[in-house]
Amino acid sequence: MTSLLLSFVLLIVVAVVLGAWAIGIYNGLIQSRNGYKNAFAQIDVQLSRRYDLIPNLVETAKGYMSHERDTLEAVIRARAAAMTGLGAAKANPGDPAAMQQLAGAEGGLGAALGRLMVVSEAYPDLKANQNMMQLTEELTSTENKVAFARQAYNDAVMTYNNKREVFPNTILAGMFNFQPAALLEIAADEAHKREAPKVSFGG
Repeated sequence: MTSLLLSFVLLIVVAVVLGAWAIGIYNGLIQSRNGYKNAFAQIDVQLSRRYDLIPNLVETAKGYMSHERDTLEAVIRARAAAMTGLGAAKANPGDPAAMQQLAGAEGGLGAALGRLMVVSEAYPDLKANQNMMQLTEELTSTENKVAFARQAYNDAVMTYNNKREVFPNTILAGMFNFQPAALLEIAADEAHKREAPKVSFGG
């Protein structure tokens, strides 16, 4: 009878230890997932700021670049596509399709802004415009903040993915449907996204 009771107590102890171990893994996965989602929220803040600056930039340029309508409209279209991409990614941070859509849209916006900056070089009065200089400076500063926020997000995603893939965490991750998260990557052929368009409006 004593040995039976001892076996029963031992089983309870093992069950409690295993339960605590599983809870620890589950909570760790939750914390890591929340970590990369919070990191994406910082990208959202910076990209939203970037999108808010663009209409003012286009309006300022429009007063000087009346013959560059196609360039200006391309920037507005690219901004709209980027905002749609951000909305999709914000609804499901880490989702591969959403992150790919955002990366592609950001690439298109970066290219359109780059063309605008190159074309604006031919307009000395625009280059000397105080509002244009300020907007360009703010845009460059925001681009830098986006780059830092993207790096923080990618680091958080890597931490989460590593945590969910190692054994035995992968067992619980599969049981509780912890899906892998996608990085926000910059393709080699989209190097223009690595830094803000550089243009001098100093005169």
